[in-house]
Amino acid sequence: MELKAVKMEYPEGANIIIGQTHFIKTAEDLYEVMVNSSPQLKFGLAFSEASGPCLIRCEGNDDELKDVAIKNVEAIGAGHIFVIILKGGFPVNVLNGIKTCREVCSIFCATANPVEVIVAQTEGGRGVLGVIDGFEPKGVETEGDVRKRREFLRKIGYKL
Repeated sequence: MELKAVKMEYPEGANIIIGQTHFIKTAEDLYEVMVNSSPQLKFGLAFSEASGPCLIRCEGNDDELKDVAIKNVEAIGAGHIFVIILKGGFPVNVLNGIKTCREVCSIFCATANPVEVIVAQTEGGRGVLGVIDGFEPKGVETEGDVRKRREFLRKIGYKL
């Protein structure tokens, strides 16, 4: 078995969601989740089949973000993986809908941080073991950091 770290590439200001799913209608169902979550949301999504024609299926309302999602799924190269690239919203706006999608098995990450996907390669194919999301902790927050966190959440409208 060979392990690889595959760096995800996506535009500045975008977020990425990576998960595992299992059925051909995933692309359409995730499209519906995304468009029903937020009218201003721009996104592209790609899903890799693991049987039959083993195609990468894609949907979205932004061609550039669709292309980025496809490139990331190609780079991962594992079956039953989906990647969503989104702008104009945050993963928190869509995660519950994604989690309730009948085909979705798990979500590896939802972030704007740098992401590497840890992929295992065997004679049988490739599989995702997990992700590296962001950076190592640098310490515990101080009272000043707590104040900044709370101010930021109110500034972006997530707290009163």
